[in-house]
Amino acid sequence: MRFRESFVWVVAFTLLAGAPVFGQEPEFQPPAFKAPAAKLPAVFDKAAPENVEDLKAIQDHVATVVENVSPAVVSVRVGSSSGSGVIVSKDGYILTAGHVSGAPGRAVTIYFHNGKIAKGKTLGGNHGIDSGMIKITTLGEWPFVDLGDSAAMKNGHWCMVIAHPGGFKPGRTPPVRLGRLLRANATTLTTDCILVGGDSGGPLFDMHGRVVGINSRIGNPLTANMHVPVNPFRDNWAKIAKSEVWGGKLGGGGLGKSGPYLGVQTDPNGEGCVILRVTPGSPADLAGLKARDVVLKLNANAIASAAMLPKLVLSRKVGDVITLEVRRGEETLMLKVKIGKRS
Repeated sequence: MRFRESFVWVVAFTLLAGAPVFGQEPEFQPPAFKAPAAKLPAVFDKAAPENVEDLKAIQDHVATVVENVSPAVVSVRVGSSSGSGVIVSKDGYILTAGHVSGAPGRAVTIYFHNGKIAKGKTLGGNHGIDSGMIKITTLGEWPFVDLGDSAAMKNGHWCMVIAHPGGFKPGRTPPVRLGRLLRANATTLTTDCILVGGDSGGPLFDMHGRVVGINSRIGNPLTANMHVPVNPFRDNWAKIAKSEVWGGKLGGGGLGKSGPYLGVQTDPNGEGCVILRVTPGSPADLAGLKARDVVLKLNANAIASAAMLPKLVLSRKVGDVITLEVRRGEETLMLKVKIGKRS
């Protein structure tokens, strides 16, 4: 106790003296962007591979990147649901999707591709863009990958998804999907890398093996899928690491409690915005919305997660008519819904 008191006085004196204090909150400092270590093979500058040599160059390069990054790509189990994630620091910070991590403080089981298991807990995130974070709580140093600059990604750039679709499967390495960036903005990267259930939260890599995005939702068509850019994670690192949550209420609870009323319950752990239940006689029911529908858009607003739907509905007025773009099996439907009022 005497040593502890002396230490506190030393720190206090240092602060009062105006001396610099390095690493004030080191655990909340984001990883730095990593510059490319080497130039990419020339084929990645072409619009498309032109010959067998180009195809082999792609194959060899992808194999090298996959070998380097796969140890940091993990399957995460939160409650009864599984998703993916990627470790970005040796002390075990994992980037994932907000609809995978859910609320802060939840227990997580983390599976590595070699079968190793660790424990963790969920932290914060911006549910408006579907960002989330997990911290490994099992002691140790962990394999990790570098962050790239998502703002530097341009249309046509090659990229790849590595994740654990369907959850961890012993003896299976994380499947790899190669593709291109189709379009980008500050909150969403859209690629033609195919995503399936369980890929949510997994990393989108550039061809240097740096994380530039996190898988968020399956698009429509399946060749246009959505990823959260990595830059918002880095820009809000301290908030997320301190378990702050903003950008909407997870799980859609606000859709039936007060104010503008839709009358649905959404799945906080589903892929995208999945409807679990429609209240009989509600505006959603009258419009034809059904359980297991996936809501893709509200008017012109793309919906990346269950958290986004209540936020958009609550921004409307009672009596407003909205258009929901919905995926039902292989069909895409446009449903007109008149916003109701909770009685």
